[in-house]
Amino acid sequence: MKIALYPGTFDPITNGHLDVLERAMELFDKVIVTVARNSTKAPLFDEQERVELIREIIKRNRYKNVSVESFDGLLVHFARKKKAVALIRGLRAISDFEYEFQMALMNRTQANKIFTVFLMPHEKYTYLNSSIVRELARLGGDFKDFVPLNVYKRLKEKIGLT
Repeated sequence: MKIALYPGTFDPITNGHLDVLERAMELFDKVIVTVARNSTKAPLFDEQERVELIREIIKRNRYKNVSVESFDGLLVHFARKKKAVALIRGLRAISDFEYEFQMALMNRTQANKIFTVFLMPHEKYTYLNSSIVRELARLGGDFKDFVPLNVYKRLKEKIGLT
């Protein structure tokens, strides 16, 4: 069984993330969406909230070969523990490439049998990221088309729009 991890902060998960996840599902027998505890970021949603939101989406969409877990520490250590053969990374634009390339090479130094697979989302999501969605929501913009419905509702609650 070919297992891949799809790591990220997912604060919140967007339709662009889901597009990359659906592409990964076509390539691997199992995909584990891996919610990172990132000490350099101050997430709007706590770790458990992010995991729950993603699990709701997986259940609603009936993604059979997807699960969700959180982790702390080195990603490659978690990947070994899960017997993953690949790490999925989404690339939206050239600006993403340099950072992702560096991370992929560093991960290779730690675990050369775990491959990084770069997937591009549909072009309609190339500008979309969690930070933009959070800011748009905070400023009262319309963000409904950028996130799943459960995320839309919870984000509105979180920032006090309901």
